[in-house]
Amino acid sequence: MSIAILFGSSSYEHEISIVSAITMQKVFKKTPLVNIFVSSSREFYLIESKDMKSSTFSSGDYKKSQKLEIKKGGFFATKMLGAKKIEFKTLINLIHGRDGEDGKIASLMEFFSIPYISPRLEACAMSFNKLYTKFYAKSVGVKSLDYQLLNNESMREVLLPFPLIVKPCRLGSSIGVSIVKDKSELDYALDVAFEFDSDVLLEPFIANIKEYNLAGCYTDHWELSIIEEPYKEEFLDFDKKYLDFSRDTKVLAADISKDMADLIVESFQNVYGTLFHGSIIRCDFFEIDGEIYLNEINPIPGSMANYLFEDFEDMVLRLAKSVQLEKKIESQYTYINSIQSAKGKA
Repeated sequence: MSIAILFGSSSYEHEISIVSAITMQKVFKKTPLVNIFVSSSREFYLIESKDMKSSTFSSGDYKKSQKLEIKKGGFFATKMLGAKKIEFKTLINLIHGRDGEDGKIASLMEFFSIPYISPRLEACAMSFNKLYTKFYAKSVGVKSLDYQLLNNESMREVLLPFPLIVKPCRLGSSIGVSIVKDKSELDYALDVAFEFDSDVLLEPFIANIKEYNLAGCYTDHWELSIIEEPYKEEFLDFDKKYLDFSRDTKVLAADISKDMADLIVESFQNVYGTLFHGSIIRCDFFEIDGEIYLNEINPIPGSMANYLFEDFEDMVLRLAKSVQLEKKIESQYTYINSIQSAKGKA
């Protein structure tokens, strides 16, 4: 069974997606990979394994690779004697940020009937926007921190006490995120965040808060990773997260009680539910006074959070066998035919 890796695209996290895709070359040890790069101009290229290195993309050499077209059933390379289909069993959507996590790729895969591992459209809508994530968490009984939403046309009147953390609403990898310790730092932090998004989320910043990460998916049973307590200083900034995207070695499980682990697992399963079927996600949680709060959903985590799993490659193959596309709807034209019949027309 071969697996396609789709990466790149038009996103602030374009380079991070490339790093994740390069990491996958080391993670998949027995499964052939088909590497499909999406340029910033949203053109598709088939990248040979030997060219899966950062310089291929930073230099623009990827443009020498075979260009692909997306059609019903898959990706095709144009040859002299016609189009040749690029064969693979299932595609992993590894595009971080816009295009990959906002639902565009999910919609494209469904429209062209291409089997894929990724959150579906509704799951993307709920997890890509941090505000909607809070609404969704509440609906499934999972707590999240207090918040305030500002947009780039609203007054900058802050109702939450300082210190605060300022986040663009629709962006990951800690891009545009700032800690604001007092009012004098607020305007600059908002200016930075508004460079990336028209909506910004404010949350209380709690120093030395306990944070735990758990990843997983559902095949015909729950397949969950270890629970990690990530190292951080004030928060996981872009540079530290960038290193995470290239991780391919296992990490140690958090030293926590069984009761705490059970709470984290229960919260993860409530979030994943049926909405995220067909995807591997990572949830980041806070622990405050013995209670679990959802910090964020990573619908397409860096390097697919492979470093949290004992048998990541085999798990992906099991998930690939279970993914389903939308139910096919046949058009019978019964309604139109009945109208024509009533009018005496054939």
